[in-house]
Amino acid sequence: MPSFDVVSEVDKHELTNAVDQARRVVETRFDFKGVEAEFELQDGQVILISEADIQIRQMREIIEQAFIKRGIDMKCLDWAEPIVSGQRIRLVATVKQGIDKELGKKIVKLIKDSKIKVQAAIQGDQVRVTGKKRDDLQQAISLLRESELELPLQFNNFRD
Repeated sequence: MPSFDVVSEVDKHELTNAVDQARRVVETRFDFKGVEAEFELQDGQVILISEADIQIRQMREIIEQAFIKRGIDMKCLDWAEPIVSGQRIRLVATVKQGIDKELGKKIVKLIKDSKIKVQAAIQGDQVRVTGKKRDDLQQAISLLRESELELPLQFNNFRD
């Protein structure tokens, strides 16, 4: 029986490359000369550290442009409020991966409400969609692509 998996993943290699690219841009920009401004990547979090609020905003734009160039969807970032401690400001963005229970239920409900002849089941941090016809599965994929969900979705393990 044909099936595919709906997942939400970020390529860790591309994430590392985007942070390195943003780091190089900050090092070469004239308005960041002599300023302590850095990017860190730790445990699925991108951390921006600088001395001024305006620099943090500029660094956020730089990292977002690097993500876009690398093909990483901006929906996968969850930005926290800036934390001011002494003379430094930290801004943390958590990289969201995997489909949580709530989003999984939303995807299953969306597929069931569409009346497409497929079945959807939550399996951990992914959703498995099975059906009898390949066309029905492709219709389900196009339905999920058109829907505005809060995470970017990828479709893996398409089996005939």
